[in-house]
Amino acid sequence: METALDVLRAELGVGRSTQTELTTRAAWLAFMRFTRQRFATAPTPESDGLLFQYGTYAFSGRPMFTVDLTRQFDISDDEGEHEHYVQVHCELRYECEPVLDALRSFDSWFFHDADANLDEWFAAMEGHLELVLARVPAEIDVYEERV
Repeated sequence: METALDVLRAELGVGRSTQTELTTRAAWLAFMRFTRQRFATAPTPESDGLLFQYGTYAFSGRPMFTVDLTRQFDISDDEGEHEHYVQVHCELRYECEPVLDALRSFDSWFFHDADANLDEWFAAMEGHLELVLARVPAEIDVYEERV
């Protein structure tokens, strides 16, 4: 899990030159590749989760439509008790437009090892990206946080 952020950054760079702008579609495909790679996590159904969410927020000071693609790892102590989460984010931000603001907000979780179908979840989430797939985000932020 210590390398998860580096793995995501590497996936975002696959097939791109430094002059190529990252489209939403390319970021989504990179996130899908990243989430298919498994890391050493606790043997519990919620130890490796994916969060897809969007909405119009002012996290960076001004309102922007933000798509946040997140992978969350449950970190346990030596006795197996929950200690904290590590989240690896890829935030795609777009200038506000009425058509994007009209989408309001949405979120959906997927957990590896919870008997759900990852490909079905990907297909459902991609449907929510329809309006932005061909766009180039105004801002992209890739980071890791402990929560």
